[in-house]
Amino acid sequence: MSTTSLTAPPAGFGEAGRIAPRAHLRHIGALARRNALQIKQDPQSMGDAVLAPILLTLLFVYVFGGAVSGGDRRAYVNYVMPGLLAMTGLNIALAVGVGVNTDFATGVMDRFRAMPIARSSVLIAKVVVETGRVLVATGILLGMAFLLGMEVRTSALHLLAAVALALLFGASLMWIFIWLGLVLRSAQAVQGLGLLVLMPLQFGSSIFAPTSTMPGWLRSFTDVNPLSNLADAVRNLVNGGPVAHSVWVTLAWSAGLVLVAAPLAVARFRDRTS
Repeated sequence: MSTTSLTAPPAGFGEAGRIAPRAHLRHIGALARRNALQIKQDPQSMGDAVLAPILLTLLFVYVFGGAVSGGDRRAYVNYVMPGLLAMTGLNIALAVGVGVNTDFATGVMDRFRAMPIARSSVLIAKVVVETGRVLVATGILLGMAFLLGMEVRTSALHLLAAVALALLFGASLMWIFIWLGLVLRSAQAVQGLGLLVLMPLQFGSSIFAPTSTMPGWLRSFTDVNPLSNLADAVRNLVNGGPVAHSVWVTLAWSAGLVLVAAPLAVARFRDRTS
């Protein structure tokens, strides 16, 4: 056996052991299929994606809808459902961080140490599959919305744009929670800190109620809250209204989250699997 064959990099590797882009895409696809098969084998893991939209819809429409809208629940449906659509990815993003932390605790991630794959492909595949879960939750939420009387006052294309914008923001937020799942020592810590972050963002926004009745200091927070911009963008895409500013702000937040959190998450993952 020649020396060259002993030192040659595995298939798909370029010079200096770098993985070629095409091989990187194959790794992402294979890992995404693996994650999807795990969900198929454990359908209970879809519980948050299936049940949460139904519970949230019934809770906010029938408990708070009458009070917020002056008794006109039908009008509140068209207000709150786009907001809930914007919020769908948040709870699943938190579950992603908890899942990554649990995977390390149970040794699932250890098997990737000896595999000739880019470390980023493991995390990207997870984001791809979890975005699929967000899409399932979004479909269920829209089904509930139409059952309760929500009307799309623009067009089907505007509705698709609203769904795409919410998916994009949810996927970008996953990188923050993946990083938290890699940094914090326990799943309980990830969940606890995640809730401390999400609760002010959710309730200090325009998702559930107009911000006009909020005190000035809280309105100052809602103005810069990315969830308010996302909720306003989705709401105006569904109901009609100006969307340019809120859409561009949401896109900027999404890009910023990925550019900052994704490299941090990949670097931390490399450290833990090296």
